[in-house]
Amino acid sequence: MPQEKYLKLGELLIRENVITPEQLNKAIAIQRQDGGRIGEILVKLGAVKEEEFIVILSKQLSIPYYSFGSGRLKPALDQELEKLIPKDFAGKNVVLPLARNLKSITCAMFDPLDLILLDNLRKITSCEINPVLATRSDIIRAINDFYGRFTLLEEAISSSGGGADSGAMEITGDSGTGREDELTLDKLIARAEEAPVVKLVDLIIRQAIAERASDIHIEPFKDKTSLRYRIDGKLYEIPPPAKHLHLPIISRIKILAKLDIAEKRLPQDGAFTVKTEGRIIDLRISSLPTIYGEKIVMRILDRGKTLMDFHQLGFDQHQVEIFHSALKTAWGLIFLTGPTGSGKTTTLYAALNEIKNPTKNIVTIEDPVEYRLDGINQVQVKPEIGLTFATALRSFLRQDPDVMLVGEVRDLETAEICMRSALTGHLVLSTLHTNDAPSAINRLLDIGVEPYLLTPTLILVVAQRLARKLCPNCKEAYEPTPEQLGGIKLKTDLIYKPKGCLECNQIGYRGRICISEFLLVNEEIKELISQKASYLRLRDVAKKLGMQTLFESGIKKVEEGTTSLEEVLSVAIGGD
Repeated sequence: MPQEKYLKLGELLIRENVITPEQLNKAIAIQRQDGGRIGEILVKLGAVKEEEFIVILSKQLSIPYYSFGSGRLKPALDQELEKLIPKDFAGKNVVLPLARNLKSITCAMFDPLDLILLDNLRKITSCEINPVLATRSDIIRAINDFYGRFTLLEEAISSSGGGADSGAMEITGDSGTGREDELTLDKLIARAEEAPVVKLVDLIIRQAIAERASDIHIEPFKDKTSLRYRIDGKLYEIPPPAKHLHLPIISRIKILAKLDIAEKRLPQDGAFTVKTEGRIIDLRISSLPTIYGEKIVMRILDRGKTLMDFHQLGFDQHQVEIFHSALKTAWGLIFLTGPTGSGKTTTLYAALNEIKNPTKNIVTIEDPVEYRLDGINQVQVKPEIGLTFATALRSFLRQDPDVMLVGEVRDLETAEICMRSALTGHLVLSTLHTNDAPSAINRLLDIGVEPYLLTPTLILVVAQRLARKLCPNCKEAYEPTPEQLGGIKLKTDLIYKPKGCLECNQIGYRGRICISEFLLVNEEIKELISQKASYLRLRDVAKKLGMQTLFESGIKKVEEGTTSLEEVLSVAIGGD
């Protein structure tokens, strides 16, 4: 059976004029003498290049070809594929599990005609096998990447040791002698600097960056440690380290961030930088004491990330025109509003990138400075030494600015300085935490801003949310039922829903896009501000003047096929 199979494979290559009959006969002779796979033998003989061989085989067999560089040789998250096909079997047979769907599993293979291997895979996985093609070298590289994190984890656990001695290491601060605290602290530092722990922390960070995560959560519970990555706004569980490694891992991260590893009772903030594959990544660290120990959250900020323009962010043409018009104003105030994680800072950076040029002096005060922008003077808030938003703004006015960006308006003092700066000929951009655009006006009035300051300065309020984009490779069209629509009127019969594929790690979504509402402050809105009108009154008038609400913006993205109806309903404010 195997010999007949290889002859068929060889005949395919002969028919494509890739090899000659003489080369095939030579390869078969070597196979009979030494064993091995005919494809690998032909590659070793130089009769065919590995990639050329796989590409032709892909066409002949109508089996997809995946290369390592395409990013497709990346196993799905949260499917425990490493347990389904162990590393030893994967490495020995050059096969990589990519995704599981019910009773079938997609595997990358170098030789999909190896019936014995296919049969063995069915036996160990209890699944039908859907093969995809990849070169042997690409599969081996992907195997090392995928199983490497689990190997390092096992190494860290075994090297660090288990049992009572490891689990009992604590810093209590209540021993009464001082000497035990010092000894425990020394042991903790030593454990944090052990090679397995160093490798494990490095692995956690590198894997998060590779998965496009924005945050890493390391959380202690009674009997376990939890490890989660936030990807496109959603948290996903990752195979965690053992419970007894929690303290060394936390200590290692705190050492890197220059935090006090002996202080476990109070929250701490820090930062450090890593360099991976030529990219410089900033990590902001926040520790929080919980009843089972310290939780760490690491925010990942890529310095090399390209700033997106308004269209890439998801604003439609009309909204882009409104934004451009507001940014051309010589003075005034522009607010972005929305909850934490709604992309306000990214939009502000896109705005600054639009207007920066050598003729303008642009200064920012941020907490923290998330991305470095060339040609712009950026200042980091440092409350511990008295450098707050308000004090920095006062200094800015003596720096001859044209444009000022204030990371967030949190109090009346900062708000009033922003208003007065706008009144004296500066363009000011800032953010607020409110649910939509009209409520930003009410928030400013509620904290004590006088209408006579707000009316002449406010130009534009933009509220936004981030909705996950459907994976373009696997999204499915369907006709929603009246029950699914729930009274929502669409301009199209067909919309799209997530399915899941290798490109998106079986999630169905990849990347995010803004949905937004723009409140342009005209004379009618100014009159309502002067009257301290209610939120409902402001909202009704704004809609009559043409304001597209967050929900309406989201529905437009659904009609365009960019996102799903369920996603919009989960992130946007209902109503019309």
